[in-house]
Amino acid sequence: MGGSRAAAPGEAAPGEAAPGGPADDEQPRRRLSWTRLGLLVLVVALVGGGGFASVTRAADQRGAVPVASWSVPYVDVTLTPTFQFQDPEVNPARTVALAFVVADPEDGCAPSWGGYYSPEQAGTDLELDRRIAQLRSAGGDVLVSFGGQANDELAVTCTDAGDLTDAYRDVVERYDLATIDLDIEGPALADRAAAARRAEAVAALQRERAAEGSPLAVWLTLPVAPTGLTGEAVELVRATLAGGVELTGVNVMTMNYGAARAATQSMRAATEQALRATAAQVEELYEEHGTELGGARTWARIGATPMIGQNDVDGEVFTLADAEALAGFARDTGLGRMSLWSLNRDTACSASFADVAVLSNTCSGVDQEPLAFVQTFAELGDGPAARVSDVVVQDPTRQAVVDDPATSPYPVWRSEAQYPAGYKVVWHGSVYQARWYAEGIDPSVPATAATPSPWALLGPVTTSEAAPEPVPTVTGVTEVWNPETLYQKGARVLLDGLPYEARWASRSEAPGTLFPVRSDQAWQPLFTLPGQPAGS
Repeated sequence: MGGSRAAAPGEAAPGEAAPGGPADDEQPRRRLSWTRLGLLVLVVALVGGGGFASVTRAADQRGAVPVASWSVPYVDVTLTPTFQFQDPEVNPARTVALAFVVADPEDGCAPSWGGYYSPEQAGTDLELDRRIAQLRSAGGDVLVSFGGQANDELAVTCTDAGDLTDAYRDVVERYDLATIDLDIEGPALADRAAAARRAEAVAALQRERAAEGSPLAVWLTLPVAPTGLTGEAVELVRATLAGGVELTGVNVMTMNYGAARAATQSMRAATEQALRATAAQVEELYEEHGTELGGARTWARIGATPMIGQNDVDGEVFTLADAEALAGFARDTGLGRMSLWSLNRDTACSASFADVAVLSNTCSGVDQEPLAFVQTFAELGDGPAARVSDVVVQDPTRQAVVDDPATSPYPVWRSEAQYPAGYKVVWHGSVYQARWYAEGIDPSVPATAATPSPWALLGPVTTSEAAPEPVPTVTGVTEVWNPETLYQKGARVLLDGLPYEARWASRSEAPGTLFPVRSDQAWQPLFTLPGQPAGS
């Protein structure tokens, strides 16, 4: 996608009809024959949380009815500051699309987040696994998007289909995904060899998952013009279907039209034209492959992703009025899914910007209330029910969990401790991170509009975790602290094998062993702990 942009898919699942009324050539969607109802029950039973993936092509041909549009905004996972998608205070969306997994720059068959973090590193540095668990425990879910505008999509650099399948599988299994998105743009769009490898690998993974009873829905996310998909994009869809992928649908990036949009055409008009043209193309491509669509069944296979606010192209601005109109279009047509790029940008830019109409990764460049775009699209529907997480998040109305330091990955919160912004603690079985300086404020106490909490809930402590391992920042300290010795400022000692330095002269005042050590204590730790912000 553009600028900071990412793209990911949402998932559409068979089920009840959209509330916006039937498409022009359809009978009212709630009037189901018993045969069709039986098909729907079968689809739901086999697909579960996996989306609108068809059980067989025959089921599509016999007219499975789509659900209401599904709102699934994107989150740029590696962007700083980290967007806390698991926190309902900053994210009203029930399901999010996490972008982007790409090839590791050092290993073309190894998945990475944005080329910066391996999945393991993202689990520690970004707390990604914990945050996903928190979102799911609250009834939400995630999708993962592969590819994007920058870096290399895995199929471009990984030339062995078996290794490529392994790479996709690693991500799907690590995050227990029911849906993935393949965001293909730039040079990758025309890479036919990569398209064939990708289709072979994804189709193999879908067969594996289906055999295990965990179907995998797959969306393609592609650039679009007001006239529809480009020739390269059409060929990519065709190759994906021909390669055996059970393709849930095609999500188009309704943004950055450039010269393809007439100067007199509004963003709203260009977007609606692009979606209608894409629907016609997708219907034809599926029919070439033996899947009969038409009307509501076609629209259920289409997704839209605008870049909210200022686009990369000068003069292209997607406004809140455009968002409201697109939401209405989605309801009227039964559009399968509705995304946006991105939740990170869904706020007005600060006064430090000289001009409101700016392009930024962290704000929209238009005058708006925080989260106004995602709230507009959230009214479309929540999509299928999320799967129940294996991790249980503590209910604050129940008896509080007693935290064991030996099994807590960060220090247990203490009311007398001083916590700088970014510090992580454990409290009542959950991990929290300080948004700003905090002292004496219980992380588990819910925030209110009048008293916002300095703590962000990251997610639950798991049963496999252990106490954090301190990392010394100096070497060569050998003297063990002795309560009888008078130490001068700057003296260095060891306590329990960890180094400290005297802030001032002291005798019999032991170095602190509860972390973080307060600034009014005599000894400064010469080591760091996981979860401790740099420089603190």
